[in-house]
Amino acid sequence: MATAETQGMDPLRVGFVGAGRMAEAIAQGFIRAGKLEAEHILASAPTDRNLCHFQALGCRTTHSNQEVLQNCLLVFFATKPHVLPTVLAEVSPVVTTKHILVSVAAGVSLSTLEELLPPTTRVLRVSPNLPCMVQEGAMVMARGRHAGSSEAKLLQTLLEACGQCEEVPEAHVDIHTGLSGSGVAFVCAFSEALAEGAIKMGMPGGLAHRIAAQTLLGTAKMLQQKGQHPAQLRTDVCTPGGTTIYGLHALEQGGLRAATMSAVEAATSRARELGGK
Repeated sequence: MATAETQGMDPLRVGFVGAGRMAEAIAQGFIRAGKLEAEHILASAPTDRNLCHFQALGCRTTHSNQEVLQNCLLVFFATKPHVLPTVLAEVSPVVTTKHILVSVAAGVSLSTLEELLPPTTRVLRVSPNLPCMVQEGAMVMARGRHAGSSEAKLLQTLLEACGQCEEVPEAHVDIHTGLSGSGVAFVCAFSEALAEGAIKMGMPGGLAHRIAAQTLLGTAKMLQQKGQHPAQLRTDVCTPGGTTIYGLHALEQGGLRAATMSAVEAATSRARELGGK
């Protein structure tokens, strides 16, 4: 496959240092979309607790981070932010000019990554979210000083197997973490609240949660396909004196809009704190 080749006819081998849920989601997206064969993915972690999920996908696993770098040219670093400097120091001796290194660690800047790695290392940052697991992720990426358009294009082509991916200035990456990385949890909280409102009014729980989820899905598709501002779609649903405007009034009284904006702000600020900004 064209997107899985680097040098000549050799298949691209992709590594994951760190095997948590986000790494699993990205790997699963690659495999489901046919971008990579599972046998061409190698993941490392200190224990088998998370590696078992990669093994279930058919991927190769190891406890050696250096082994990942020695066998893969494109490597995703999916560790916790506070662990990443130690991991980069460990693998730095085996990093070559052929490697493309991608960090998904929240808050860790490109300049920090470049300082911890050999000079001229090609580094990029990606902010993914969990729906990558079902190929509906919302991702942004930013490239470091030594990563060119070919590296960015390779990474974007792969990540589009997991959903939507856009290249942005690095200043937008932490904001994306607050908006979309953490936003998945915010949306789930709203979906839960929608369903519980229906349950309070007498609807069975399972039915209420199914309808709430489908309502979110349908609304999202309308926003994407029509290209409308959310306010326009909201207006289209409202009729004078109808049910929706009464419900929206209740949401405004509860401070939904301000609380949501504050949630994105708080999550973005935390991402910056994690990176030591």
